[in-house]
Amino acid sequence: MTQFSVWRKRWATRAIATRLLLAAVLIIGLALPLAGGVLSLHYRDAATRAFEERLQAILNVVIAGVAYDRVSDELRIDSVLGDSRFKQVFSGWYWQIRHEAGQTLTSRSLWDQRLPVHEDDGLAVHTLDGPRGQSLRMVERDIRLAALDAPLHVSVAGEESALDADIHAFQRLLWGGLFVLGVLLLGVLALQIRWGLAPLRRLRSRLDAIEQGEAQTLPTDFPEELRTLATGMNAVLARDQRLIERGRHAAGNLAHALKTPLSVMRLNVHQLPTQMRPTWEAELNRLDNAVRHHLARASAVGEGARMAPIGLEATLSPLLAGLSRLAQRRGLVLEVDWGPSPRVHVDVQDIQELVGNLLDNALRWAQHTVKLRVAQDGDRLSL
Repeated sequence: MTQFSVWRKRWATRAIATRLLLAAVLIIGLALPLAGGVLSLHYRDAATRAFEERLQAILNVVIAGVAYDRVSDELRIDSVLGDSRFKQVFSGWYWQIRHEAGQTLTSRSLWDQRLPVHEDDGLAVHTLDGPRGQSLRMVERDIRLAALDAPLHVSVAGEESALDADIHAFQRLLWGGLFVLGVLLLGVLALQIRWGLAPLRRLRSRLDAIEQGEAQTLPTDFPEELRTLATGMNAVLARDQRLIERGRHAAGNLAHALKTPLSVMRLNVHQLPTQMRPTWEAELNRLDNAVRHHLARASAVGEGARMAPIGLEATLSPLLAGLSRLAQRRGLVLEVDWGPSPRVHVDVQDIQELVGNLLDNALRWAQHTVKLRVAQDGDRLSL
């Protein structure tokens, strides 16, 4: 047998609730991380684009403020950026204007450092290391002023730590929310599974009641899927009960039919020669014992539902009263020690016949006293 067959056989007997709960755990365990990963990537892309658009907006402000003074032959910037980080040394936020002739304007935050220049056409975005080793996101482009023959290269850079912090904060919130959502979903699904399988538990309890003899049929007030099953099981129980009653009735009829011929044969045995009687009596006894044995088996065949529990003392009291009067006529004493009042799952007629035969045999052979002691230990009854 392969490992897969062993695994499949093992799971074939798992409880339905366990199967449904494990399926829910598997689906949630796959769906939520997948959704979280997709959302995290989408937010990272969106946040990165927003960061780059912010840098481009600052770049446009810097470009708008660039001017050339013909008198001093120098570049200058007229606009003032409102962000104080461009004035704080090595803050991680920088701008730079570089002329091919060698003149360069920078933000105060760049101090004596310079940003590298990349030769690209149009607007370009790069990631590089800053003056203090910070990871920077830089946008740059070339512009032309009418008074200058050579283009100006304008760059704006911002530290990526702010972007990373924003992304990490979102991811913590996202994964925390997905974890809470997963726990809530599992709780709700567990309650749903328990509520959905409640009819099966009720069906099982009713079957236990039938097995214990406390009920005879199943109720049919189940959901549609189980109502047909309950109806079919009731039909099977009714059929089995009819078969049991029919078998017992047939066994009783057969017993009565055989008693008379056996009695006649016993009477005829006494008319046989003395030397032949032992053989015939032995064979008749064997026949009588065989008939009793097989009739008893036939009566027990098809026993289905467990008998309802009965109080043994109340059931046997009429029988014992009659046997006590019989014992008095024979000069005997019949004593009964019940102990704790026992309750047993047995047919009333069967227990009365069993105890009656037992005590009748005892009263036949006793000399002074017959004592019946009844003891119950769990599922075991001793007479």
